Amino acid sequence: MNTAVEIAGVKFKNPVMTASGTFGSGMEYVDFVDLNKLGAVVTKGVANVPWPGNPVPRVAEVYGGMLNAIGLQNPGIDVFVERDLKFLEKYDTEVIVNVCGKSVEDYLEVVERLSDEKKVSMLEINVSCPNVKEGAIAFGQNKDALFDITKRIKEKSKKPIIMKLSPNVTSISEMAKAAEAAGADAISLINTITGMKIDIYKRKFALANRTGGLSGPAIKPVAVRMVYEAAHAVNIPIIGMGGIANAEDAIEFIMAGATAIAVGAMNFHDPYTTEKVVTGIEEYMKKYGVEDINDIRGIVE
Repeated sequence: MNTAVEIAGVKFKNPVMTASGTFGSGMEYVDFVDLNKLGAVVTKGVANVPWPGNPVPRVAEVYGGMLNAIGLQNPGIDVFVERDLKFLEKYDTEVIVNVCGKSVEDYLEVVERLSDEKKVSMLEINVSCPNVKEGAIAFGQNKDALFDITKRIKEKSKKPIIMKLSPNVTSISEMAKAAEAAGADAISLINTITGMKIDIYKRKFALANRTGGLSGPAIKPVAVRMVYEAAHAVNIPIIGMGGIANAEDAIEFIMAGATAIAVGAMNFHDPYTTEKVVTGIEEYMKKYGVEDINDIRGIVE
């Protein structure tokens, strides 16, 4: 029975990854999850300099999930390399570093810095960051901006790159095609859906930022649909995510066309989720006679 998958020449022991921003670099989860059992650890977003994040409150519970407006708080690339990467070197799992920035130059600085780090297998580029030079619209919400940043990063990076796509667009297929045309090795989707919550008793926004990213089981049907559409638009591998809570959800994404999947918000609800998904996929394969996980990818037409 084979659970291994391959993306851009990188082999993963199984298709289960952590979604960026919900797992740190794994340090807080080692008491719950054996990182060696995961296909990959995808780190929290890393920038060229430390980012303080947004003012509080920046997390709110909603039906079927949560809203967050953390603002990509991170200690910057120097601390990440010295602390987080050194920690991850102890584990036999692939490491994908999520990269964020406020300008193309910011991204390129981090990409170049990580290009010679042996422990880093791939880079995931968070294009939901606001492009400060273009009126703060996210790189991933404009097809031309997405093409440009993908092309420039691909030219600089010695590592394969995954473009993490925003669902807050008119056509996910067009964005996927733009990333592929610019040379992306893979795409990951979906990032969070923009939402809002108002406290009717305090007559205030639940988040200091007013809006935040919706994640959790509530977004899964949207995510599955977008993965299916993207899979029919491009030929590069897809990492599917958005509301995955168990192995059944993961298999649904794979059947929609994803090569691998990532668990996000559920890591907060149940820190054991990723390992449970790994075991659950194996149990499903045994029960239904699936010899190779790749055989069921995109099986629905």
